[in-house]
Amino acid sequence: MTAAAIGGMSRFADPECRGMLWHEPIGERPAMSYPALLLDRDGVVNVDRRQAVTHRDFRFMDGIFPLVRHAVDLGYRVAIITNQAGIAEGDFTEAEFLCFTEWMIAAFRAEGAPIAAVYCSPFHPDGRVAAYRRDSFWRKPAPGMILEAARELELDLRRSVFIGDRPTDIQAAAKAGVGRKILLGEGSDPVADLTVGHLSEVRGLLTGWRCCRRGSPR
Repeated sequence: MTAAAIGGMSRFADPECRGMLWHEPIGERPAMSYPALLLDRDGVVNVDRRQAVTHRDFRFMDGIFPLVRHAVDLGYRVAIITNQAGIAEGDFTEAEFLCFTEWMIAAFRAEGAPIAAVYCSPFHPDGRVAAYRRDSFWRKPAPGMILEAARELELDLRRSVFIGDRPTDIQAAAKAGVGRKILLGEGSDPVADLTVGHLSEVRGLLTGWRCCRRGSPR
């Protein structure tokens, strides 16, 4: 798979697995794997509103910045894993989504809560834009974006946590082999390991999981 840089963004060009990626420069790293906190976007990072690609329509979820700061302090790499079918439906363009993502990442950075990467699937099998009208291994509930994040960021998915607000999020995490799958909201899902009503409930859990996995912190 090849990637073409677009400023601070990259866009995967493989026609069979085409999604978008934003990532911080990582540089040289020791040969090891890291736990991750993987987040759905709409409904977890921000209040779920259709076409949330403008500052006016976008509102961060209560508790998201403290959660990400805490995860980073514990040594988790934090990535956002998001379906954006609005691109396939013609509601907004790739360029608009990428530009807005840069703003969103800057907002996290300003709060001392850096995001390592953002992965996006722009596809939908019923999309109005022909270029995106198909299903994809990148589109949740398929695990493609999560597996690509694990490869790109050197993640140990067994020691990682996924937070989503829909069954498709949980299914994708399960297929990818993510160790902890959390459903945010009032519903339930038999595949989820637990359901929480607020992001603040996850902070203490991250600490315990980070310290106790395999018997000691890493």
